[in-house]
Amino acid sequence: MTTPFPFTAVVGQDDLRLALLLNAVSPAVGGVLVRGEKGTAKSTAVRALSALLPAVPVVPGCRFSCDPAAPDPACPDGPHESGGGVPRPSRMVELPVGASEDRLVGALDIERALSEGVKAFEPGLLADAHRGILYVDEVNLLHDHLVDLLLDAAAMGASYVEREGVSVRHASKFLLVGTMNPEEGELRPQLLDRFGLTVEVAASREPDQRVEVVRRRLAYDDDPDGFAARWADEEAAVRQRVVAARELLPSVRLGDGALRQIAATCAAFEVDGMRADIVMARTATALAAWAGRTDVLAEDVRQAALLALPHRRRRNPFDAPGLDEDRLDETLEEFSGENESQDQNGQGDGDDEDPDPDGPGGGGGQSPSDSDGPQGGDTGARPEAGEDGPPQTSGGGEQQAARASEPFRTKVLSVPGLGDGAAGRRSRARTEHGRTTGARRPRGALTKLHLAATVQAAAPHQRARGRTGRGLVVRRDDLRQATREGREGNLVLFVVDASGSMAARQRMSAVKGAVLSLLLDAYQRRDKVGLVTFRGSAAEVALPPTSSVDAAAARLQTLPTGGRTPLAAGLLRAHEVLRVERLRDPARRALVVVVTDGRATGGPEPVALAGRAARLFAADGTACVVVDCESGPVRLGLAGQLAGELGGTAVTLDELRADSIAGLVKDVQRRAA
Repeated sequence: MTTPFPFTAVVGQDDLRLALLLNAVSPAVGGVLVRGEKGTAKSTAVRALSALLPAVPVVPGCRFSCDPAAPDPACPDGPHESGGGVPRPSRMVELPVGASEDRLVGALDIERALSEGVKAFEPGLLADAHRGILYVDEVNLLHDHLVDLLLDAAAMGASYVEREGVSVRHASKFLLVGTMNPEEGELRPQLLDRFGLTVEVAASREPDQRVEVVRRRLAYDDDPDGFAARWADEEAAVRQRVVAARELLPSVRLGDGALRQIAATCAAFEVDGMRADIVMARTATALAAWAGRTDVLAEDVRQAALLALPHRRRRNPFDAPGLDEDRLDETLEEFSGENESQDQNGQGDGDDEDPDPDGPGGGGGQSPSDSDGPQGGDTGARPEAGEDGPPQTSGGGEQQAARASEPFRTKVLSVPGLGDGAAGRRSRARTEHGRTTGARRPRGALTKLHLAATVQAAAPHQRARGRTGRGLVVRRDDLRQATREGREGNLVLFVVDASGSMAARQRMSAVKGAVLSLLLDAYQRRDKVGLVTFRGSAAEVALPPTSSVDAAAARLQTLPTGGRTPLAAGLLRAHEVLRVERLRDPARRALVVVVTDGRATGGPEPVALAGRAARLFAADGTACVVVDCESGPVRLGLAGQLAGELGGTAVTLDELRADSIAGLVKDVQRRAA
């Protein structure tokens, strides 16, 4: 087994280490979500945490790690008698992003259950993680059906496995730790709220610290065991401190003054629900225990807010997580007088005390401030100098990027037909979850039994198999897999005209607002998105297909305009993007949204070239929608002609805001029928 990198040897990343240690002291805090760029020791620190956790007493022979002091009465391996147990090291179980449902919750032998009435159950990762750590790397890429199972287990503290009326339940209480790179997409709000704390990490820009990172990593790679031995004393010291803090935790007093500061802070930042208040209270208590104190001070509340609130303030996926520290300090100061007057020990607000001067994670929480300037999520339209000035001609120079108008709710644009893509919420597809539409022989392991079809297949052979009594003799060849219909996520590829004919500021603001609205819809429906722009003499892929709608919104906000309209180049580039993406992910179907006024200029025969490029999409059967941005009293209808060449439909920019999108979807489906 590979020797893990020592936790205490991680350079910097004070907030990350502190958040992990607080969960080690008090698992009730609720886990940690670590956000940051690649190569910042996220996974290294998480994997090293298990070595610092105390051993766990378990019932001998129990596959579900029951506590001998209070065994689970419903344990599949039970019943257990209360009494002596055996210690084992705390586990850290990793959940791969591509894991199957059976690997997560466990597998039930359906054949034995039907023929023998035996609950033959093979535990999954949720059983392995009970009373330990469940770690999900790239948690934002986890499939929705696995997220649903995680949410259920985290909420109930138990995992349920049910197959056609046969049910198995076992306890599953774990510390959930996830790492993610925000560039690859955001988490569902429900799962995001389940993480008690969140930490933003980034690589240090200090040369000396970067040198030390490289030096330690090279030393570890050359001799992992020797490197770990050199840090053994530091590891033992932190391990002992975790044990001491756990023992002190029940004695920590959370006074009324600190509670009012917590409640006032959550109210001031308008977080949803009451989970933030509870998590802050538990975190502040763990901070006091980690510092060796029995009273919660003001700095504990402040640090708890910096760790527990940033990810709970997001109102839409384009909002940057973070906390305005000036506002936080003002709120704490406003209620500090009550804290002092109600403190029975007269310790005041503790401004002069250091909660953790020596141990790991003693540094203050660093969190992005809301006052750092406009972020990618700043979607509101704002007046700019020259906004009402004359629009630039198609031959003019580049204009400054216009702000997007306020986004709005859109109707569903779906791809016609029945797909087989990744689970999502847009178009109809054959999936593992959804309504049952039929049955087939299983390919590989049986996951969803179709009971009626299985009985129908086994019934004609009962006499030949020597059936006696009431039991049904079932063989593996009789089993039938249920086929189900649900929803899939698609690739929504935006092809945006950024030429001079589109450069009028009011028009581009409306165009960007419409695209931003569709991006919000793509986020909610778990789509991948891509962005191709064309202007001047060429087209470019502003954003390759990705799950990060945040990145698409940021590129859209800074999109410059001006120059001629190379429509053919834009369509050809989009067609090439789809060709490459089909090789990478052949099951994911595409929806192309072309945003243009339909004009084509520059080069020989630009209109004819654009028509030939558009017919490539029609030949492939790609679902296309053209958003007609033509304005003025005289309309040439060029966008409608382009939609006809694409084999899709056209809708005007004004109609995109109205209920006419519902008619648009029906039109797309009617044309494909």
